[in-house]
Amino acid sequence: MIQKIIDGISVAINSCFGEGYEIYTESIEQGLQEPCFSIICLNPSIEQFLGKRYFRTNQFCIHFFPGSDEKRSECYSVLEQLMDCLEIITVDGDQCRGSKMTGEVVDDMLHFFVNYDMFVYKEPAPEPVMETVSHNTNVKG
Repeated sequence: MIQKIIDGISVAINSCFGEGYEIYTESIEQGLQEPCFSIICLNPSIEQFLGKRYFRTNQFCIHFFPGSDEKRSECYSVLEQLMDCLEIITVDGDQCRGSKMTGEVVDDMLHFFVNYDMFVYKEPAPEPVMETVSHNTNVKG
């Protein structure tokens, strides 16, 4: 599910910013091409509710590496655009609303945080069905 949310975030960012921005979903050792985004899932958690219902908390951090000389200005502009384009994303054909959106610029790089929390239902594993049963009973009289 986490990878599907990352894919939804990538599609939303790509549709908002276009092809001029690279989007990374894996760690980058070398060769970072600015301006670009990096998407990371932070501390996902799950909590059981009634029966087979579970509540999943998925916090994501989207890093933005600016490409211009006016790095802070570009970061603040991108921050406002991210708040709009990541409000609702499509995950596996369904819409998912982002919440708890915050952003901060540290060392001329934007750190944008958003949660995509949702309820999930876990289907129980099917139990094997017995093929035949024979049963003998005797009654004392």
